[in-house]
Amino acid sequence: MFLASWLWGTAVVLCCVSWFLLGRRRRQEGEPPLENGFLPYLGCALKFGANPLEFLKEKQKKHGHIFTCHVAGKYIHFLTDPFSYHALMRQGKHLDWKKFHFATSAKAFGHGSIDPAEGNTTENFHQTFIRTLQGNALDALIEAMMENLQYVMLQSRTPKLQSNTWVTEGLYTFCCQVMFESGFLTLFGKEFNSNNDKNLSSKQETERAHILDALENFKEFDKIFPALVAGLPIHLFKSAHSAREKLGEALLHKNLLKRDNLSELVTLRMFLNDTLSTFDDMEKAKTHVAVLWASQANTIPATFWTLFYLLKNPEAMRAATKEVQRVLESAEESISLDGKHISLNRKQLDNMPILDSIIKEAMRLSSASMTFRVAKEDFTLHLENDSYNIRKDDVVALYPQLLHFDPEIYADPLTFKYDRFLNENGEEKTDFYRNGRKLKYYYMPFGTGIAKCPGRLFAVHEIKQFLALMLSYFEIELVDSNVKCPSLDQSRAGLGVLQPSNDIDFRYRLKCL
Repeated sequence: MFLASWLWGTAVVLCCVSWFLLGRRRRQEGEPPLENGFLPYLGCALKFGANPLEFLKEKQKKHGHIFTCHVAGKYIHFLTDPFSYHALMRQGKHLDWKKFHFATSAKAFGHGSIDPAEGNTTENFHQTFIRTLQGNALDALIEAMMENLQYVMLQSRTPKLQSNTWVTEGLYTFCCQVMFESGFLTLFGKEFNSNNDKNLSSKQETERAHILDALENFKEFDKIFPALVAGLPIHLFKSAHSAREKLGEALLHKNLLKRDNLSELVTLRMFLNDTLSTFDDMEKAKTHVAVLWASQANTIPATFWTLFYLLKNPEAMRAATKEVQRVLESAEESISLDGKHISLNRKQLDNMPILDSIIKEAMRLSSASMTFRVAKEDFTLHLENDSYNIRKDDVVALYPQLLHFDPEIYADPLTFKYDRFLNENGEEKTDFYRNGRKLKYYYMPFGTGIAKCPGRLFAVHEIKQFLALMLSYFEIELVDSNVKCPSLDQSRAGLGVLQPSNDIDFRYRLKCL
């Protein structure tokens, strides 16, 4: 027994030594400084994952504005100088933004490759999303979301809402339920038909139960999403795997066809799945699971952080409330509980610079997205003052949280300032500087360039709608006004807006209108 253990231990040590001597990458002339890490395959992954921002700050201080890290089998060149970001955007000939996203989607959601080069589909997914989430299509989504938010806030939650009675809930739990249910109804329509249906109330309750069940499956799957992106197989996580399959079942085309008011996005995606792909029924459904995840995974925590910072800052709350009242009065919309809903169109919502600034500031403080590009071939990356050789299949990445927390760009960067993105005229501020030079890139929670999130406009509008309705219909306050701001859950770093490490209790009640 001892001999066997000794032999295995010796073998492991020899493998590690062999990797250290022979398998470690060597920096070649003209390449960025290299951090291999000490662990085979993982490299710097554990240190990076523990606190990406501090890790990158440390390496930036050591190596300068560009350096290479071995992370989970990949060699990632981190570019940290915001004045060099445009150089990355210009390298479309040498860098592929689709490869990483296509591979990640297939790995996480379980559908076949959506890369047209691999033959499963000829759909241009990015163009589909732009067509159905921007322009005229955005107006229809905003209208539907406005209606669904009020239904969820005021009707589906009626048992909790008694006049003049406070309801206490976790703030994240509340945002999660309201935004998921409203967003699901907006994109995937309703099971029931509200026209002259005697059993409408019963069907609405059944519908709500199905959506809340989908929410639980979504949360179970979302918990292990970072592990899937890192390359771990979903079969290691039985409950999450089951949750993903249940979401797929709910979004099978045969089930979606039974629903009313499907969004243009889902209707078009169903058509393109059926006409341009060779996917089987479940694979088609899992492309819709990807749409569902993309529509919720960042919007929910962004909504939480925005409302939390509002509740913690009385001055911001007063300014936001005043702005909402101004827009409602200008639109001649009155607030009542008699079933007549508020209606604000896209133009009216766009006339809310204070809410815009509040949302931007909350997202600046909570987002930790990464922009990836994969090298198609060996090439030379020309930056503002230097040039570096990049190898084929290496990754070039931006980590905008470095930018968002830079005190040279944002004074007192860890403090929430609701008017940080307003100029002296109360309009959107776009002039930000570093070392006396104006920045083109200063706010990047949605990525940048051609790969910029196509749903960003809808996301901001639905958060704005949520805030406008909460401030209009409810009195809201934190249970403990002195509660500390929860820390950011770093396990999701690189994926977008970080969730809070713990929930915060708040309470709400209907206003006496």
